Amino acid sequence: MRRDSSEPLYVISVAAKLVDMHPQTLRMYERLGLLKPARTDNNIRLYSDEDIDRLRQVQRLTSLGLNLAGVEMVLDLLKRMEVMRRDLEEEIARGREEMEREIRRLRR
Repeated sequence: MRRDSSEPLYVISVAAKLVDMHPQTLRMYERLGLLKPARTDNNIRLYSDEDIDRLRQVQRLTSLGLNLAGVEMVLDLLKRMEVMRRDLEEEIARGREEMEREIRRLRR
């Protein structure tokens, strides 16, 4: 059984170790809006596998020389591209269904 990659699992100390960052860096990234970990009722941050992947993306981009403003722009563009990709896939699926219906109609 696969678990949901968006499920909040890791407290900040564990998340920081997974990405080899200081917990304060994770707090700063949250303040800057680069990620938004879930919170427990006691206000404890919980990071998901998706959050960990995003932190690794931030690491890669900063290691290439991007500043955090640049990283934010790149991540926003990637997110927008993903939305566009999903929309396009849905449109293609609708077109395919429409075409198959028309083919069935013409064959009758």
